[in-house]
Amino acid sequence: MLFDERQVLWVAAACYLAGLVLGTVSLIREKRHSRVTMFSIIAVGYLLQTLGLVMRGQEVRGCPLGNIFEIVQFASWSTTSLYLLIGATFRLSMLGYLSSSLAAALSLTSLSVPSWDAARNSALSGGNAFVAMHAGLAMFAYGVFALLALTSLLFLLRDHSLQSKRLGGWFTFLPSLVQLDLIGYRLQGVGVGLLSIAMGVGYMYWRLDEATVDRAKLLAVGVLWIAYIISLALRVSGRLVGRRFAWVCLLLYVAALLTLWPIDRSRHPGTEPAASSTQATP
Repeated sequence: MLFDERQVLWVAAACYLAGLVLGTVSLIREKRHSRVTMFSIIAVGYLLQTLGLVMRGQEVRGCPLGNIFEIVQFASWSTTSLYLLIGATFRLSMLGYLSSSLAAALSLTSLSVPSWDAARNSALSGGNAFVAMHAGLAMFAYGVFALLALTSLLFLLRDHSLQSKRLGGWFTFLPSLVQLDLIGYRLQGVGVGLLSIAMGVGYMYWRLDEATVDRAKLLAVGVLWIAYIISLALRVSGRLVGRRFAWVCLLLYVAALLTLWPIDRSRHPGTEPAASSTQATP
């Protein structure tokens, strides 16, 4: 094969980085960057990242979620997937800049830490459809929560600009509070729904074989799931709105990132030696 999957993923990360540079230069110059150009750059990066993950999936003959490298790449991919849908619908150029920044940070970090891809669990799902579906849905939910965090950040920036009466410069690029609040509300509902389905699918498998359940992983993800459900219930009831809702969404996403480590550690007993890894130097 002319290129391996890590080389393809490096090029995808470079595309995301190009979007970050484009957006940053536009902010410094206080000029709105081309939404079409930003969307195109991210779309190319997304297609390449999809290709890289497909190549990895074909090589490991399963869903590429067997180590922390693959988990972070999948989280980056799912976040970008949602932006390409939502960004096109709502025409949010600033969200494209932040999405590209997050995708670049996650992709480049995962590629730059060799130990994250030094070993993987070759039998992540063991051919079990329940496990593969659980893992895929859960990671896609994490992608939704990432985009929710970015939307919350934009909400806080817009709110700050209005409170401080700074309406010029790059603050003019920010969407309205009403639009951001609506997008955040919908994203949280979708994320909670996906994670709830993932937990339900996981339970269907775990109750048949409780010995496979890692307690630390179950506790971490379970607490995160409950926290998101509570925050959504408070949002629906009108008791958690505006800045408080945005801050809670940001903090919950930080907590979501922290749960990736117990999730990865739960797979270490079945990992392969480093020599069997698909890691390659770009």
